[in-house]
Amino acid sequence: MRELEEKSFREAVEKSRTIITKAIFPGTTNHYDTLFGGTALMWMDEVAFICATRFTRKKVVTVSSSKIDFTKAIPSGNIVELVAQVTKVGTRSLVVHTTIYTEAMYDNTKELAVEGDFVFVTIEAS
Repeated sequence: MRELEEKSFREAVEKSRTIITKAIFPGTTNHYDTLFGGTALMWMDEVAFICATRFTRKKVVTVSSSKIDFTKAIPSGNIVELVAQVTKVGTRSLVVHTTIYTEAMYDNTKELAVEGDFVFVTIEAS
C-alpha cells in the first residue's frame, strides 16, 4: 500500500511541475542592466503558486520563502526559465522548490541563476 501511495505522490509531483519562460527586457532591469531581484522573487512566487495550486487543486497562499540564493546576475537580453516543483507536503502546507535558469539568447549556454523554497498553506477546509 505504501508503494502505491508513494507512486501516486511522485506522479502528482511530476504533473504539478511548472515551467515558465520569459525574456529579460530593459523595463525589468536595474542600473546595472541586470534583472531586479524583486522581479525575480515575484516571478518565482508566481510559478511556485501555480505549481502549488496544480498539486493541491485548492486555494493556497504563500506564507514564507527561504534561502533564496542569487548566484548569477541575469543580464538584459537573456532568456530565463523558471521551474517549480513540490518537494515536501504536510497536512495543510507544502514546500515548492523554485529555480531560475538563465540562458544567452543566441547560444546554448544555460546556468542556474537563482533558487529558493516557497511555503504555501491551503486556506479552505479540506
